[in-house]
Amino acid sequence: MPKSLPVSKPGKQRKMLYTAPQHIRQKKMAAPLSSELISSKGITSLPIRKGDTIQITRGDNKGFEGKINRVDLKRYRIFIEGLTREKVDGTSIFTSVHPSKVMITKLNLNDRWRKAIIERKKPFNQIDKEKEVIKKPKKSAKKSIDQPKVEKDVKLIGKVIKEKKITTKKVNTSKKVKITQKKEDDSKKIKTQSSKRKNKSKTK
Repeated sequence: MPKSLPVSKPGKQRKMLYTAPQHIRQKKMAAPLSSELISSKGITSLPIRKGDTIQITRGDNKGFEGKINRVDLKRYRIFIEGLTREKVDGTSIFTSVHPSKVMITKLNLNDRWRKAIIERKKPFNQIDKEKEVIKKPKKSAKKSIDQPKVEKDVKLIGKVIKEKKITTKKVNTSKKVKITQKKEDDSKKIKTQSSKRKNKSKTK
């Protein structure tokens, strides 16, 4: 369906409000969250539900805090436990409050779908921060556990490398000595052979 254009006439606005379907009425019943909930949940407002604890911020009952007893979507009003008035005949009835005049101080999270809505509405920055906070203690714990083992392994590897270097040096020196000895022996043999030839030539 194409998106409807914004309506500027008050009569049409009122008509849209009073003929709105149930899912839009639920969204209209949204209220702002307290500063503590904003910092912990990462969202600024949420539709009111039965069981939420709210505080009245405007009107005659300003400062009153209580739990929501009933939500009237037809009249766009909420009823709070403890907020009553007496009728002429002496009976007490709940007084209604509009959701724009209250602030949510505690959320009712018994519904898993509501939890999913809060997670979906969270900004990406806060999700990344929460992941970092969860990962950091694990990394530090691993480092503290594995550090002595790593140090021992490094020391052992260093010792093995030094021993290998010493053995290779010894092998190289022994090879050099053998080569020099062979050269000397070969030179002596050549000298003896040449001297023998000279002696033979003289005798002839």
